[in-house]
Amino acid sequence: MSVKPLVHDPMFLAGKSEAATPADRQVITDLVDTLQAHIDGCVGMAANMIGVKKNIIVVSMGFMIMPMINAKIISRKGPYPTKEGCLSLLGDPRPTTRYKEIEVEYLDVNFKPKKDKFTDYVAQIIQHELDHVNGVLI
Repeated sequence: MSVKPLVHDPMFLAGKSEAATPADRQVITDLVDTLQAHIDGCVGMAANMIGVKKNIIVVSMGFMIMPMINAKIISRKGPYPTKEGCLSLLGDPRPTTRYKEIEVEYLDVNFKPKKDKFTDYVAQIIQHELDHVNGVLI
């Protein structure tokens, strides 16, 4: 396992990530391993949380951890207010707006294009992690 230390520097986390390429496969492995090591208190991670400014996120879907590469939300429905915490941003949960349903274009772990709809809690996790890769701090 290649568990990486977490980054807590808001200036680093506020920087926008670059597109990932197949040369970044190790980052995917490191993210999955690091999320597994924190699975009791974490449901998703972005590459900048382990010090790499690449557009790679991983999302725990209960039975599996799904990597999403160069993901972007192409539609949103049903905004709602919520509060979220984060392993990288210390302190109490912060208020934010999320969407109940999103559609996302991304590359899978084999760099094959995908487009899927996500709802409810999984959609919220994806939105949180995509904020990370876009340099948005809640």
